Amino acid sequence: MLKGLGGLGDMAKMMKAAQEMQGKMEQLQEDLTAITVVGESGAGLVKATATAKGELTALDVDPSIFNPEEKEVVEDLILAAIKDAQAKAKEKSREEVSKLTEGMGLPPGFKLPF
Repeated sequence: MLKGLGGLGDMAKMMKAAQEMQGKMEQLQEDLTAITVVGESGAGLVKATATAKGELTALDVDPSIFNPEEKEVVEDLILAAIKDAQAKAKEKSREEVSKLTEGMGLPPGFKLPF
């Protein structure tokens, strides 16, 4: 179709590939809201569940840690579980984006703008 136009044919292919990538990235962003990770602290006494986008969706606290004298310990465990879930969400998101981009010939560690 664009054979006689030299580099324009390559440009058309690049534009089509970019459009396909945009569609795949939009789908991935939707998928990341359905993927969940669980962060833990205190040997599993506190568990925080988050989406792969980092949105906290649930918090599970073992009732055995509810001692009024240990309020600060409980707060620290909750924060640690949330941070663990957020770190796992970030890593899961990176893994999913990497799966999507590995066949594109992009250099390792290449960061997309989303």
